[in-house]
Amino acid sequence: MALMRIDKFLADAGIGTRSEIKSYIKKGAVQVNGILIQKPDMKIETAKDSVTFQSERIYMDDFEYYLLNKPAGYVSATADNTAPTVLSLIESRRKDLFPVGRLDKDTEGLLLITNDGALSHRLLSPRHHVDKTYYAIVEGNVNERDIHLFSQGLVIGDEDFVKALPARLSIVADYNIEENLSYINITIQEGKFHQIKRMFQAVGKKVIYLKRISFGGLTLPENLPLGKYRRLTEAELELLKK
Repeated sequence: MALMRIDKFLADAGIGTRSEIKSYIKKGAVQVNGILIQKPDMKIETAKDSVTFQSERIYMDDFEYYLLNKPAGYVSATADNTAPTVLSLIESRRKDLFPVGRLDKDTEGLLLITNDGALSHRLLSPRHHVDKTYYAIVEGNVNERDIHLFSQGLVIGDEDFVKALPARLSIVADYNIEENLSYINITIQEGKFHQIKRMFQAVGKKVIYLKRISFGGLTLPENLPLGKYRRLTEAELELLKK
């Protein structure tokens, strides 16, 4: 049985701030099971009680899960003063959603949005070794030597001898000699700052395009346009939880 204060329930549902909700309750705008309430600290059973605001039934799952195809130009944060955030792309009343991990501002692709903190922690914990696979276009000729070096783990920072864990690198298209471009997939199990870009810098090459195509068993749907999202299916959610 999940108990929650009515003001928190309504705030998480996107009705307003705690102070605004207190005002709404005083004005008689909130009912629980058909009865007007007067105290914002009243506890409700979220799975059982019927909550209405201004005569509209308010539904809220304990957790929401969205798969977003992140476009470049958006930051993976809940708030930012310099650029739009990925949450601005999600239409939800909830105020407790957040991105699971980070994609760089100029990186595209699969990003999980949720309010499930426990699942996020498990997915991001280094000890769980969750795969994250990216497609990249790289300036320079990526070759078998690079594949071997990535598989051994690369030093990607001069300070404190920062070393990345071994990564799986594969070549997905022939090297473009005229434009000096390589097309690769890379799978990592951690998320250091600008990690993939720094790994290629360590072997004298430059990432010019990066897109995450899978994460924890989820695969970016080919029919999901940039900037669009959808809820996870039950099967996808079970896959993540395993």
